Amino acid sequence: MKAQDLPRGPVHDSGDSITGAYEGWFQNPDGTYTMLVGYFNRNRVEVLDIPVGPNNRIDPGGPDHGQPTHFLTRRQWGMFTINVPKDFGDKKLIWTIVANGKTTVLPLDLNPLWEIMPFSEVGMGNTPPVLQFDENGPSVQGPRPITKSLTATMGTPLLLPVWVADDAKTFPGAKPPNSPPITVTWTKFRGPGSVKFANDKPAVELDKSKATPERPAVGKATTTATFGEPGDYTLLVVINDWSGEGGRGFLCCWTNGQVQVKVQAPR
Repeated sequence: MKAQDLPRGPVHDSGDSITGAYEGWFQNPDGTYTMLVGYFNRNRVEVLDIPVGPNNRIDPGGPDHGQPTHFLTRRQWGMFTINVPKDFGDKKLIWTIVANGKTTVLPLDLNPLWEIMPFSEVGMGNTPPVLQFDENGPSVQGPRPITKSLTATMGTPLLLPVWVADDAKTFPGAKPPNSPPITVTWTKFRGPGSVKFANDKPAVELDKSKATPERPAVGKATTTATFGEPGDYTLLVVINDWSGEGGRGFLCCWTNGQVQVKVQAPR
């Protein structure tokens, strides 16, 4: 099933299925293609962890294509990307998820009907926020994530700062909303144990001294993460502008980042 064909029915707190959601694909400057994928956890309360393997696989070439193993509740937009070669043609990838004994299958292909433009909102001039993990380090815009690798100790908070900037654009002629121009959201994406964020939606402290006409909203947001077990984790940070989650259905404009954390046991 694709994004517009998500299952409907009674909402349950737990015991229900998870369905992949295909947001669409876009072509890269080098001729390759990127597929943008999210999911819909039909459960209202139950968060599931499904390791990569028979119950969480993308084939062929898998089972691991970078998909999440930690599934939050309800609709999660554009959580990860899959790059495919320029000669992918009419091939398909298939994401199979088995949750609570219920199996769902999502085909991923390059059908022209699913082409999207995640880097610019058509007719709006809006573009995704800019994300950096280091103030003077590399930056990214859009759903293809920038990554950073860190180490941590179980039970000890890990500092997670991000630097962000945005063009602060809205609908042409519309007044700016009362909400902040940039929002930051942290979630666990993969990992063997619990992750507790001091604040999973840390406020962006805007720095007017660094603002420019092209990017009038510039700032920094900081939180910490504490890990419940040793192992390898991936954290996802999503930077949204005023268009909000899923870009109001336009599939633009947000930016993803991933932090890969190797967590050690206390000595």
